[in-house]
Amino acid sequence: MNSVIVIFGANGFLGRYLSRHFTRQGREVVCIARSRKGWSGDGMFLEWDGKNPGPWQLALEGAEAVINLAGRSVNCRYDETNRKSILQSRVESTRAVGRAVALCKVPPRVWLNASTATWYRHAEDRPQNDWTGEPGEGFSCEVARAWEEAFFAAAVPAETRKVALRIGMVLANEEGTVFDVLRQLTALGLGGPMGSGAQRVSWIHMEDFLRAVEFILADAFLSGAVNVTAPEFPTNREWMKVFRDSVGMPLGLPAARWMLDIGARILRTEPELVLKSRWAQPTRLHDEGFRWRHGRAVDAVADLQGRRGLQGFFRPAVGRSAGAKVWLPAATR
Repeated sequence: MNSVIVIFGANGFLGRYLSRHFTRQGREVVCIARSRKGWSGDGMFLEWDGKNPGPWQLALEGAEAVINLAGRSVNCRYDETNRKSILQSRVESTRAVGRAVALCKVPPRVWLNASTATWYRHAEDRPQNDWTGEPGEGFSCEVARAWEEAFFAAAVPAETRKVALRIGMVLANEEGTVFDVLRQLTALGLGGPMGSGAQRVSWIHMEDFLRAVEFILADAFLSGAVNVTAPEFPTNREWMKVFRDSVGMPLGLPAARWMLDIGARILRTEPELVLKSRWAQPTRLHDEGFRWRHGRAVDAVADLQGRRGLQGFFRPAVGRSAGAKVWLPAATR
């Protein structure tokens, strides 16, 4: 078995960070995407159209892992055309990967397929975990359900373990991401609660996302759906306060639903992206022994302040390591 990591959708937000992460470890990385635009330059690049067979299939032969992140961005207006594109890009790419895995003489050891924490029902009363969480309703949940059905229905060899990654909001200090947009809005005094402010936010620091993927790859007995989120899930009101504190802004104007509707139309996006409650509890990761480095939103946001962009994120931390000092009682420091 070759130590090859094949990443589909490698030119996207998560794909670029995963490609850099595994390349820095000395792993052989094959990056597959519809175009080179956005590709980090790590590993070897192969092009595909997201649905048809091609030379890219050879990369899967004997691979250590296949990670499929392909799918159109949901940061758009949910008109009929975009809805169809969002759904098809996920289902067709997943089926294409499944067919390619099935044809391998030496199949990949594991296949991780992206999914989303929006799979769960809108819940403001209790968290939804990977074992007992209830499926929700609406377009986002329909996409998540079809996505996972295509993944788990793929007839691949028994040697290939399958894991659906129900990913929450991933935080990295990069232009155009949720982290960047919220900090800019907050700095302008617009960082108040959105809608009711009671909706939950399921998120994860990029470093913990990368570590969680590596943890899942290493656990030969972990399969099925796994929530890839932090163990803390603040309300939107609490979430926005974290960002206000991070930029030193004492006030934040609240945004009513009608205001978000108008703003979403101007920005050509959907208010659901900030209004829907995502309360996904990472029970399986926790029970299997995974431990988060950035389990609290306040610590995650503070850590990312000085890690701008892909280069800044992977740049070694400046300063002396705390070492064993972090374990000492406060009185002895």
